[in-house]
Amino acid sequence: MPQKIFTILFLLVGMFSHSQIVINEIDSDTPGTDQLEFVELKSDTPNFSLDGYVLVFFNAGSTAPYSNSVSYYAIDLDGYETDFNGIFHIGNNSVSPAPLKIFPNSTVQNGPDVVALYLGNDNDFPLNTTATTTNLINALAYSGNSTQPSAMMTTLGITVCTNENINGLVTSQSIQRKNDGTYEVKAPTPGMNNDGSGITPNYITVSTSQSSYNEGDSFNFIFTTSQPVQNQNLIMNFTLNNGNFTMSDFSGGLTVMIPVGETTAQTGIILINDGIDEGDEEMKFVLQSLPIGYVSYNNNTIFRVYDANFTTDPWGTPLNPTYNIVAPTIPIGYYDSLEGLAGNALKQELQNIIANPTVVRLHSYADIWEILKSSDRNPQNNNQVWCIYTEVPYAKLDQQNTSSIVGKWNREHIFCQSRGGFEVANGDTADGINVWLPTSASNTVDGVSDAHHIRAVSGQENSSRNNKNYGSVNTSTVYAGPDGTQGSWRGDVARSLFYMAVRFESLNVVNGDPIELSSGNPSYQIGDLATLLTWNTSDPRDDFEMNRNNYIYTWQMNRNPFIDYPSLADYIFGANFGQPWSRTLSTQTPIENRVAVYPNPASEFLIISGLEGTSKVEIFTVTGQLLQTENFENETRVRLDLSAGMYLVKLSNGTQTTTRKIIVK
Repeated sequence: MPQKIFTILFLLVGMFSHSQIVINEIDSDTPGTDQLEFVELKSDTPNFSLDGYVLVFFNAGSTAPYSNSVSYYAIDLDGYETDFNGIFHIGNNSVSPAPLKIFPNSTVQNGPDVVALYLGNDNDFPLNTTATTTNLINALAYSGNSTQPSAMMTTLGITVCTNENINGLVTSQSIQRKNDGTYEVKAPTPGMNNDGSGITPNYITVSTSQSSYNEGDSFNFIFTTSQPVQNQNLIMNFTLNNGNFTMSDFSGGLTVMIPVGETTAQTGIILINDGIDEGDEEMKFVLQSLPIGYVSYNNNTIFRVYDANFTTDPWGTPLNPTYNIVAPTIPIGYYDSLEGLAGNALKQELQNIIANPTVVRLHSYADIWEILKSSDRNPQNNNQVWCIYTEVPYAKLDQQNTSSIVGKWNREHIFCQSRGGFEVANGDTADGINVWLPTSASNTVDGVSDAHHIRAVSGQENSSRNNKNYGSVNTSTVYAGPDGTQGSWRGDVARSLFYMAVRFESLNVVNGDPIELSSGNPSYQIGDLATLLTWNTSDPRDDFEMNRNNYIYTWQMNRNPFIDYPSLADYIFGANFGQPWSRTLSTQTPIENRVAVYPNPASEFLIISGLEGTSKVEIFTVTGQLLQTENFENETRVRLDLSAGMYLVKLSNGTQTTTRKIIVK
């Protein structure tokens, strides 16, 4: 065959092959936090190989860096093919029937944008790749309103942009290709021909009794088809492996058969208790390839497996605190230079210690995840973190890594990012304890990754708190925590803010409720100082907080001095400002070791014993309101006339004080 004719035929075959596959449907704007997004391709012939194709998502927004119509996500399609109807759909894990390939929730932007199919692979389209017609097979411009991605449409030769919200039902309808090549908007049809034609699939649903289990549990996977099995027995294989969860973590069959004429079968799984704390894990149910005519309705399902051998710590949670079990790991001589100093000189020398640029280490914001998993671990189960504000533990596995915040924990800046002007560096990655940068008191932006003021927090509560101040000066701008909680975090917050106001020279804690500057620039202030000073006393540092201070020191090589010596706050921000500081007068340890407060829980009375000489007892609400006060000698029995709840009992003996939490029934 002449070379010229061969070349022409090759090109014609290539053009014919490429014309067989198009973007058939897209649902970009779905209810809630976008957990039902999907994109569907369709080929002219069934079982069409997608080797050599890549699906690329382009952002046509006006905000930099997207003003030049660049890519934000690419999915390589090698190894996949369309099904018996010529359909291939990819989407979120919650889409039903189950997509053949999964991408994270909230991946697809709502537009005006473009999704395009190319010859190539995902490496050809790294983040922020400019749109091109080179190797372009098919493209769809879409929007959630009347706005169009005009510049990119011109670049890619697209003449029509489809409005997903044209019927006012943007979250419940999708954009679908009709047989004539135009698009319409109607109820989504993932995994099926848009016109209802083709083979009607026999859907396979997999169910279990629970979504989470403990090591040692046994359970059944139940397989159900939407129609009775016909012609031959349906044999299905599945896997459960996922990351650290492997075949060694369970026993049971991974093959199940539904006989002809039947619609259900089941197989049993036993989760092995290996006697080792490897941390909580997740197994992922993945149903393997199915015969023609069968479609999985809910594949790629995640099941939580809680480790039965979790470890604990000997100290309490902030809600049920212990004291003096955890010793401070203060280096010898660390605070010696503070002795005898007062006022601003004391504050400056304290800053010299905790912001020493030759000693203190700056880690990445991404490293904070790893730090919090140890510093904020739940003492009652080390596979969990203890969340500030809501006062409950979350599984470490529930780390928030998408826009979905429900049931997830995040990183909370006690000194809000917007108020402090903190910024996450471009390309921020977790690089571990042995990689760091220098930092100083003048680099306020470094506060973005200072673990002394970053806590594990419920994602939803993190959103609710926003950038509010603390206290009760103005209820519209302050944060006092969620209703029904006991305020076990208040002293921790105060000591974190005192630390930040000394660590970075531009930051400060002030009386009242400072607001952001009208221009949107950071104010570098947070309040209310009077409230914070009260919280520092009414919610004393406990073992949880001290352990946290010790652990963060191993990363940052600095400590929070207001945890080591809480009364420093009064000498720098409070009533003792201007008085010489002496460490020998600051310790609370002797009185804490001697005093006994019981019974707890209490009802009609409280006994205080173990002190000598004249002492004073004060009973406060958890918000700092004084309810009772009494002076006594040596030992006393205090009558209680209080409603049920938590209260703070402050004891003073000479120059020493301590505070205990009690429950009144």
